Amino acid sequence: MSSFLAFDLGASSGRAIIGKLESGRLSLTEVHRFANGPTEKEGSIYWNYPQLVEELKTGLRKALAVEPALSGIGIDTWGVDYVFFDNATGAIRRWPYHYRDVRTGNADSDVWSKIPREELYRHTGIQCMTLNTVYQLAAHFREHPEDFEGSHFLTMPDALARALGGDDTSEYTDCSTTDLLDPEKRDWDYEVIDKLGLPRSVFPKIVKPCTFGGTLSKELQKELGCGPIPIIKIGSHDTASAVAAVPAPTEGSWAYISAGTWALLGAEIPQPIRTAESAANSFTNEGGLDNKIRFLTNIMGSWLFQETRRVWNETSGPVTFAEMETMARSAEPCRYLINPNDPSFVTPGDMPRRIADFCVATGQGTPGSESAVVRAIYDSLALYFRCKLETLEELLNVKYQCLNVVGGGTKDGLLMQLAADALNIPVVAGPVEATAIGNLLAQAMTVGDVADLAAARQVVKNSFEVKTYPPNPAMHALYNGEIERFRALAKES
Repeated sequence: MSSFLAFDLGASSGRAIIGKLESGRLSLTEVHRFANGPTEKEGSIYWNYPQLVEELKTGLRKALAVEPALSGIGIDTWGVDYVFFDNATGAIRRWPYHYRDVRTGNADSDVWSKIPREELYRHTGIQCMTLNTVYQLAAHFREHPEDFEGSHFLTMPDALARALGGDDTSEYTDCSTTDLLDPEKRDWDYEVIDKLGLPRSVFPKIVKPCTFGGTLSKELQKELGCGPIPIIKIGSHDTASAVAAVPAPTEGSWAYISAGTWALLGAEIPQPIRTAESAANSFTNEGGLDNKIRFLTNIMGSWLFQETRRVWNETSGPVTFAEMETMARSAEPCRYLINPNDPSFVTPGDMPRRIADFCVATGQGTPGSESAVVRAIYDSLALYFRCKLETLEELLNVKYQCLNVVGGGTKDGLLMQLAADALNIPVVAGPVEATAIGNLLAQAMTVGDVADLAAARQVVKNSFEVKTYPPNPAMHALYNGEIERFRALAKES
């Protein structure tokens, strides 16, 4: 029996989870959970890197108290963010910027004036979102060029691993989210980097997932009273780990959604697709395990619920996600619809007011209740999933027979059911802890306990229950009657 430790950090929380692998089954034990989120100071939004490092140490200490003989440590996080380190001292240059910081608002002058948007996509195949690393680095270089002298950056999961003793390399799946990678070569696209005027010297070496990336530092070994635990490069972009844990059917075509703060909808393909059609429809080519490409699109997922709940908690009293689901069930379906990816919903703020403003601006009137606001989110996400899946089918010339949804969003039974209703195919929901599971199984693949990705997915099927939501014909008919109205509202510029 082998035991591994997964650190799984999302945009609002982080967890330390021990995974024990025995007889082809994986069991999970959560040993630490902590809050995470943006910190505002001096007019910018950052991640509190020193605090995150302390949380990792706390999680490791708790894990060793439960399981003294760990076979590995893996860290996954959200994509696109990074940390600069001084080459001489190893110190961080500044706290890492949060991807929702507004400094990337001048993307057209920072990036597109040097490499047009269409040309950038032809190089990197990444969906245009100004939170991507390419726009962040361009803005960072404009505002703080001194940070690029005598330094290098690491993507967020590897920056955190470095604090534990990890090496100065960055893992491929997370680097693939930067919009600076050649998806064919699986390495930095230095032609793009040179056109942007960014120094090559700050870019780290890229390594594949399922490789060793250092050992717990001697200082931490002494402090924690443990041995030299391997630090393993897993699919360190959280979506790469989540997709690795999809209990995919062995026959038939399947697509996936990794459902969390963002809902990432896509399919696994062998080679990137960088056509004008995929660019126009905001599909992206990110790295996966087993040399796969995660061909997907980003949808504003649970973020809409999270921000709505936060505002209501601050203004009108506590409300749970379960209560919001009940509220939505009581409201009239499809009375109000929004574009989940509208730019007005990206940054933190008064989400209920922004939703109401969108409804007014699009001639729908003002939602008359909190229940109507929540229902607008549910129906709009379900219909957006349908639109994006249909586009994916057109781009890949495939007709999908089921949609696998993994991650925290699967706990929302209403959203899973409405997704099935909108798509008119079964939605297979689970496992909830897909990201941590993918992290743990990648570690097991690295040390040789699991043969390959197909074997890892069989472990998932052996170990975790999933729930299938068949489509409801009546709701599907209702959504059919609203789909064209929704398409007009959600049309992307």
